[in-house]
Amino acid sequence: MFTGYPFFARPRPEGPFRRGIFKYIILQYLKDKPRHGYEIIRALEERLHGLYVPSAGTIYPRLQMLEERGYVTSVERDAKKVYTITQEGLRYLSEHSELEQEIKDHLNDWVNPENTDDRRKTMFEFGRLAELLRWEIRKMDSEKLRRVGEIFSRAYEDIGDILKD
Repeated sequence: MFTGYPFFARPRPEGPFRRGIFKYIILQYLKDKPRHGYEIIRALEERLHGLYVPSAGTIYPRLQMLEERGYVTSVERDAKKVYTITQEGLRYLSEHSELEQEIKDHLNDWVNPENTDDRRKTMFEFGRLAELLRWEIRKMDSEKLRRVGEIFSRAYEDIGDILKD
């Protein structure tokens, strides 16, 4: 029987960015050229080989905060806000340049390009399982739910054993 954390309360693994780093990364992308939020999301997805994709709810509030602090400005183009780094934003990058190497080192450790394909395949299979259950779980009777819960519990234990090796 599954006895772990409920989905919404389980401890979250460390993501690729510690608190406060994300604004520096966004400013780095804007230093190269003006962009809209979706372009920044795609650039980060590519940089992290698809293993982390920031949501719009992560990017846009930070862009707004950067604009409020005077680090970026925005203009409306083709129904999209395009952000440009300001002199104040460039100064922030310059004053915090030590973060650049920290970010590179951390991302290299976090991404581990040697196993990127295996991670993608594993996450694809995880996604397939989630998609299978997304709609079907509501229709399952108690016996089927119990059996699925037991399978998850065994899988959790087996994967935990693998991670201990």
